[in-house]
Amino acid sequence: MDLSALILADSRFPGGGHVHSGGLEEVVSRRLVTSVRDLPGFLSGRLRTAGSLAAVFAAAAAHAAVNQGNWSLLDSELDARTPSLAQREASRAQGRGTARAGRIAWPSPVLAGLLAETPRPHHPIILGALVGVAGGTPYDAAMAAAYLSVSGPASAAVRLLGLDPFAVNAVVARLDLASVCAEAAAVAGDDPAALPSPGSPALDLFAEAHARHHQEEVRLFAS
Repeated sequence: MDLSALILADSRFPGGGHVHSGGLEEVVSRRLVTSVRDLPGFLSGRLRTAGSLAAVFAAAAAHAAVNQGNWSLLDSELDARTPSLAQREASRAQGRGTARAGRIAWPSPVLAGLLAETPRPHHPIILGALVGVAGGTPYDAAMAAAYLSVSGPASAAVRLLGLDPFAVNAVVARLDLASVCAEAAAVAGDDPAALPSPGSPALDLFAEAHARHHQEEVRLFAS
Protein backbone atom coordinates (compact mmCIF):
# COMPACT_ATOMS: atom_id res chain seq x y z
CA MET A 1 0.00 0.00 0.00
CA ASP A 2 1.00 3.59 -0.60
CA LEU A 3 2.20 5.43 2.51
CA SER A 4 -0.68 7.91 2.24
CA ALA A 5 -3.22 5.09 2.48
CA LEU A 6 -1.45 3.68 5.53
CA ILE A 7 -1.46 7.08 7.23
CA LEU A 8 -5.15 7.64 6.47
CA ALA A 9 -6.06 4.17 7.75
CA ASP A 10 -4.12 4.72 10.98
CA SER A 11 -6.41 5.30 13.96
CA ARG A 12 -4.04 8.08 15.08
CA PHE A 13 -4.76 10.15 11.95
CA PRO A 14 -6.63 13.24 13.23
CA GLY A 15 -9.69 12.83 11.03
CA GLY A 16 -12.24 12.32 13.79
CA GLY A 17 -12.99 8.66 13.09
CA HIS A 18 -12.46 7.71 16.73
CA VAL A 19 -15.88 9.14 17.70
CA HIS A 20 -17.79 6.85 15.33
CA SER A 21 -18.60 3.18 15.99
CA GLY A 22 -20.02 2.23 12.59
CA GLY A 23 -23.29 1.09 14.14
CA LEU A 24 -21.62 -1.08 16.75
CA GLU A 25 -22.81 0.95 19.74
CA GLU A 26 -26.47 0.59 18.79
CA VAL A 27 -26.01 -3.12 18.12
CA VAL A 28 -24.34 -3.58 21.52
CA SER A 29 -27.15 -1.69 23.25
CA ARG A 30 -29.59 -4.22 21.76
CA ARG A 31 -27.38 -7.10 22.91
CA LEU A 32 -26.97 -8.35 19.36
CA VAL A 33 -23.20 -8.34 19.87
CA THR A 34 -22.06 -9.35 23.35
CA SER A 35 -18.75 -11.17 22.85
CA VAL A 36 -15.89 -11.77 20.43
CA ARG A 37 -17.86 -14.73 19.10
CA ASP A 38 -20.47 -12.33 17.67
CA LEU A 39 -18.01 -10.00 15.94
CA PRO A 40 -17.12 -11.96 12.76
CA GLY A 41 -20.70 -11.91 11.50
CA PHE A 42 -21.20 -8.22 12.19
CA LEU A 43 -17.84 -7.10 10.78
CA SER A 44 -18.05 -9.34 7.72
CA GLY A 45 -21.54 -8.07 6.97
CA ARG A 46 -20.45 -4.47 7.41
CA LEU A 47 -17.44 -5.01 5.16
CA ARG A 48 -19.57 -6.45 2.36
CA THR A 49 -22.13 -3.62 2.52
CA ALA A 50 -21.09 -0.24 3.94
CA GLY A 51 -17.42 -1.14 3.64
CA SER A 52 -17.76 -2.17 0.02
CA LEU A 53 -19.64 1.03 -0.81
CA ALA A 54 -16.93 3.12 0.86
CA ALA A 55 -14.21 1.19 -0.98
CA VAL A 56 -15.92 1.71 -4.34
CA PHE A 57 -16.20 5.46 -3.92
CA ALA A 58 -12.73 5.84 -2.42
CA ALA A 59 -11.29 4.01 -5.44
CA ALA A 60 -13.34 6.18 -7.80
CA ALA A 61 -12.13 9.33 -6.03
CA ALA A 62 -8.49 8.24 -6.31
CA HIS A 63 -9.06 7.73 -10.03
CA ALA A 64 -10.80 11.10 -10.31
CA ALA A 65 -7.92 12.87 -8.56
CA VAL A 66 -5.62 12.16 -11.51
CA ASN A 67 -8.24 12.24 -14.27
CA GLN A 68 -10.10 15.50 -13.55
CA GLY A 69 -13.20 13.84 -12.19
CA ASN A 70 -16.54 15.49 -11.48
CA TRP A 71 -16.53 15.84 -7.69
CA SER A 72 -20.09 17.08 -7.38
CA LEU A 73 -21.40 14.13 -9.37
CA LEU A 74 -19.35 11.63 -7.39
CA ASP A 75 -20.54 13.14 -4.11
CA SER A 76 -24.20 13.18 -5.15
CA GLU A 77 -24.02 9.55 -6.31
CA LEU A 78 -22.70 8.46 -2.93
CA ASP A 79 -25.40 10.55 -1.26
CA ALA A 80 -28.02 8.70 -3.31
CA ARG A 81 -26.60 5.36 -2.14
CA THR A 82 -26.77 6.36 1.52
CA PRO A 83 -30.47 6.45 2.43
CA SER A 84 -29.94 7.08 6.15
CA LEU A 85 -29.63 10.75 7.09
CA ALA A 86 -27.62 9.76 10.16
CA GLN A 87 -25.20 7.81 7.99
CA ARG A 88 -24.84 10.72 5.57
CA GLU A 89 -24.15 13.15 8.41
CA ALA A 90 -21.57 10.82 9.97
CA SER A 91 -19.83 10.40 6.62
CA ARG A 92 -19.69 14.15 6.01
CA ALA A 93 -18.48 14.84 9.56
CA GLN A 94 -15.59 12.42 9.07
CA GLY A 95 -15.01 13.83 5.62
CA ARG A 96 -14.68 17.34 6.97
CA GLY A 97 -12.21 16.23 9.64
CA THR A 98 -10.17 14.24 7.14
CA ALA A 99 -10.12 17.17 4.71
CA ARG A 100 -8.90 19.53 7.40
CA ALA A 101 -5.93 17.30 8.26
CA GLY A 102 -5.36 16.02 4.73
CA ARG A 103 -5.06 19.36 2.98
CA ILE A 104 -2.17 20.23 5.34
CA ALA A 105 -0.40 16.91 4.79
CA TRP A 106 -0.93 16.79 1.02
CA PRO A 107 -1.67 20.33 -0.25
CA SER A 108 -2.86 20.26 -3.86
CA PRO A 109 -4.97 22.27 -6.31
CA VAL A 110 -6.96 19.07 -6.84
CA LEU A 111 -8.03 19.10 -3.19
CA ALA A 112 -8.77 22.81 -3.39
CA GLY A 113 -11.03 22.14 -6.36
CA LEU A 114 -12.79 19.26 -4.61
CA LEU A 115 -13.48 21.34 -1.51
CA ALA A 116 -14.66 24.28 -3.60
CA GLU A 117 -17.25 22.01 -5.24
CA THR A 118 -18.14 20.03 -2.12
CA PRO A 119 -17.15 21.87 1.10
CA ARG A 120 -18.39 18.94 3.23
CA PRO A 121 -17.38 15.90 1.19
CA HIS A 122 -18.29 12.35 2.08
CA HIS A 123 -15.49 10.58 3.90
CA PRO A 124 -14.69 7.97 1.20
CA ILE A 125 -14.42 10.68 -1.45
CA ILE A 126 -11.95 12.92 0.37
CA LEU A 127 -10.02 9.85 1.55
CA GLY A 128 -9.73 8.52 -2.00
CA ALA A 129 -8.81 11.93 -3.38
CA LEU A 130 -6.02 12.29 -0.81
CA VAL A 131 -4.60 8.89 -1.75
CA GLY A 132 -4.77 9.78 -5.45
CA VAL A 133 -3.12 13.16 -4.93
CA ALA A 134 -0.33 11.52 -2.93
CA GLY A 135 0.37 9.03 -5.74
CA GLY A 136 -1.55 6.01 -4.48
CA THR A 137 -3.74 3.74 -6.60
CA PRO A 138 -7.49 3.17 -6.52
CA TYR A 139 -6.77 -0.17 -4.86
CA ASP A 140 -4.80 1.60 -2.12
CA ALA A 141 -7.69 3.99 -1.53
CA ALA A 142 -10.19 1.12 -1.46
CA MET A 143 -8.07 -0.75 1.09
CA ALA A 144 -7.87 2.25 3.41
CA ALA A 145 -11.65 2.77 3.22
CA ALA A 146 -12.48 -0.90 3.64
CA TYR A 147 -10.12 -1.28 6.58
CA LEU A 148 -11.56 1.77 8.34
CA SER A 149 -15.07 0.39 7.87
CA VAL A 150 -14.23 -2.55 10.13
CA SER A 151 -11.38 -1.32 12.33
CA GLY A 152 -13.54 1.45 13.78
CA PRO A 153 -16.34 -0.88 14.92
CA ALA A 154 -13.75 -3.38 16.14
CA SER A 155 -12.08 -0.74 18.31
CA ALA A 156 -15.50 0.36 19.55
CA ALA A 157 -16.26 -3.23 20.60
CA VAL A 158 -13.18 -3.25 22.82
CA ARG A 159 -14.22 0.00 24.47
CA LEU A 160 -17.91 -0.82 24.84
CA LEU A 161 -17.66 -4.45 25.91
CA GLY A 162 -14.18 -4.68 27.41
CA LEU A 163 -13.23 -7.40 24.94
CA ASP A 164 -9.74 -8.83 24.59
CA PRO A 165 -8.06 -6.53 22.02
CA PHE A 166 -5.85 -9.36 20.77
CA ALA A 167 -8.87 -11.52 19.99
CA VAL A 168 -10.69 -8.62 18.34
CA ASN A 169 -7.66 -7.80 16.21
CA ALA A 170 -7.51 -11.43 15.10
CA VAL A 171 -11.11 -11.19 13.87
CA VAL A 172 -10.21 -8.15 11.73
CA ALA A 173 -7.09 -9.87 10.39
CA ARG A 174 -9.18 -12.79 9.11
CA LEU A 175 -11.61 -10.64 7.11
CA ASP A 176 -11.34 -10.80 3.31
CA LEU A 177 -10.57 -7.17 2.56
CA ALA A 178 -8.52 -8.00 -0.54
CA SER A 179 -11.43 -9.24 -2.65
CA VAL A 180 -13.61 -6.27 -1.68
CA CYS A 181 -10.84 -3.88 -2.69
CA ALA A 182 -10.09 -5.67 -5.94
CA GLU A 183 -13.76 -5.41 -6.92
CA ALA A 184 -13.79 -1.71 -6.02
CA ALA A 185 -10.60 -0.92 -7.96
CA ALA A 186 -11.93 -2.73 -11.03
CA VAL A 187 -14.77 -0.19 -11.43
CA ALA A 188 -12.88 2.93 -10.31
CA GLY A 189 -12.98 4.50 -13.77
CA ASP A 190 -16.66 3.81 -14.44
CA ASP A 191 -19.35 6.44 -14.78
CA PRO A 192 -20.25 7.40 -11.17
CA ALA A 193 -23.92 6.75 -11.94
CA ALA A 194 -23.05 3.15 -12.82
CA LEU A 195 -21.03 2.36 -9.70
CA PRO A 196 -22.25 -0.51 -7.48
CA SER A 197 -24.68 0.22 -4.68
CA PRO A 198 -24.23 -2.36 -1.89
CA GLY A 199 -26.22 -1.49 1.18
CA SER A 200 -27.58 -2.74 4.48
CA PRO A 201 -31.07 -1.65 5.60
CA ALA A 202 -30.28 -2.96 9.08
CA LEU A 203 -27.25 -0.68 9.44
CA ASP A 204 -29.35 2.24 8.17
CA LEU A 205 -32.02 1.55 10.78
CA PHE A 206 -29.43 1.14 13.54
CA ALA A 207 -27.88 4.48 12.54
CA GLU A 208 -31.23 6.26 12.73
CA ALA A 209 -32.01 4.65 16.09
CA HIS A 210 -28.61 5.65 17.44
CA ALA A 211 -29.17 9.25 16.34
CA ARG A 212 -32.48 9.33 18.23
CA HIS A 213 -31.04 7.73 21.35
CA HIS A 214 -28.08 10.10 21.25
CA GLN A 215 -30.54 12.94 21.90
CA GLU A 216 -32.17 11.09 24.81
CA GLU A 217 -29.14 9.71 26.66
CA VAL A 218 -25.39 9.98 26.83
CA ARG A 219 -23.68 7.79 24.23
CA LEU A 220 -19.96 7.16 23.92
CA PHE A 221 -19.96 7.49 20.11
CA ALA A 222 -21.48 10.04 17.74
CA SER A 223 -22.67 7.28 15.41
